[in-house]
Amino acid sequence: MTERRVALVTGASRSVGKGIACALGSDGWTVYVTARGPVGTASPLDRTAATVTERGGLGIAVQCDHTDDEQIRALFRRIADEQGGRLDLLVNNVWASPPGFAGFSEPFWKRPISDWDSLVGVGLRAHYVASVDAAQLMVPRGSGMIVNISSFGTRGYLHSVLYGISKAGLDKMAADMAVDLAGTGVTALSLWPGLVKNEAMLARGIDNFEGFSLANAETPEFVGRVIVALANDPKVNERSGRTLITAETALDYGVVDVEGNQPDSHRAAFGGGPLY
Repeated sequence: MTERRVALVTGASRSVGKGIACALGSDGWTVYVTARGPVGTASPLDRTAATVTERGGLGIAVQCDHTDDEQIRALFRRIADEQGGRLDLLVNNVWASPPGFAGFSEPFWKRPISDWDSLVGVGLRAHYVASVDAAQLMVPRGSGMIVNISSFGTRGYLHSVLYGISKAGLDKMAADMAVDLAGTGVTALSLWPGLVKNEAMLARGIDNFEGFSLANAETPEFVGRVIVALANDPKVNERSGRTLITAETALDYGVVDVEGNQPDSHRAAFGGGPLY
């Protein structure tokens, strides 16, 4: 029997994180999934873990506040203890909106400085902390992949100043981690999904978001399918340090969305040009 590969997907109770976890489940992975909410209570995170298992993997829900470094470290200690030190994939996806957030509608000077604590503290710093802990497990084994879920907000204005800062930081972090990881067998990547039609959008019944049509938008699971393809590529380390667009990377691997469609890349809409 082939030993299951082990992944951690942070912020996986819904949307992109859940879609990634479910795609990994369909590929037979053991998937640790995190969120701030409780576990063992039929919570959204519990349902994500259950779906991973139903798909053929093994889902393990862990409550974790990613603003707390010690909780992050405890999470990695648990994975190391339960999996014999094995961790094949970290997907840095967790994100937190600012307190009182009701949509990115105000310019930066009208928003409280404390927005930094969630948009950068969770959206960037927590990913760095998790990457440090992941590398400490992966490097001794000589393999593994760290993926940051970033955004076209790196390329052009999207949502807010702090949103763009955090996403640009994730791309630069992957590029520079790859320099330190060279020769270790561990890969660092940053990934730009396009417009993702998540549960909240579908519930609102909208047909476009920020001027982009939902007709050929990505499902959360499409992002996961792309990550599975990358993880299954024996030459993926040749891409280490790069920022990749999900729709374009899907074409490289012949990946389609759940309905068989091929979502569009938004590269041209954000000015075209090269990525990291």
